[in-house]
Amino acid sequence: MTTAADHKKRLLSKSRHFSDGLNFYMLFWAFFIGGFVGVAAETLYCLIRFHQLNYTSGLLYGPFNVVYGLGALCITIGAYWLRKRNIFIILLAGMLIGAVVEFACSWLQERIFGSVSWNYAGQPYNVLGRTSLKLSLFWGILAILWVTYFYPFMIRQIRRIPNSIAKPLTWILFIFLLLNICLSAYGVWRWSGRLHARPSQTVFDTYFDEYFPNMKMEKFYPNMKFVSE
Repeated sequence: MTTAADHKKRLLSKSRHFSDGLNFYMLFWAFFIGGFVGVAAETLYCLIRFHQLNYTSGLLYGPFNVVYGLGALCITIGAYWLRKRNIFIILLAGMLIGAVVEFACSWLQERIFGSVSWNYAGQPYNVLGRTSLKLSLFWGILAILWVTYFYPFMIRQIRRIPNSIAKPLTWILFIFLLLNICLSAYGVWRWSGRLHARPSQTVFDTYFDEYFPNMKMEKFYPNMKFVSE
């Protein structure tokens, strides 16, 4: 027998938008938008400072960088709850989170693929060349902008989209991004294999050798250097 309380509960669950709370959907959108905004911001920075178009996407398809995406995701989890605190506290939290993310991504890339995409050994107060005080400060400033402006703005815009559209769209983008990450990782792994004279052994190896040769991969990842080089 359905009670009034059950009926009210169903109505509330239907009226709730998926952007309510820090759930899977919102964390995915933080990761997705952060990875996109990071590429746009870095491209604009290089264009203004160095007067050159330095496109640093981390995936084969689309302007997206996993490092920036992970940074936005971790800052959302670790610093968004500090948005009403002193701005200096947000800065320190962002610096710590950004430094850990950058160091971990660099270490994992070198361990898995035998390559590095950045080296800050020439900067003062660097940590094994994987991150530095200057870059940590940059992450701290990004954290302030993210938790006080970008993420709240993102929530307001997402609330305009009905659940019936937003949820399927989220899953479509999630699957696309997951496949994109897997393909990009395999492409880099096969690139490393060719440099180390590892012969093609599977149909996937043959496909990537044909459609993503070394010269093409160098255009996708101009800053990537293999440790053996």
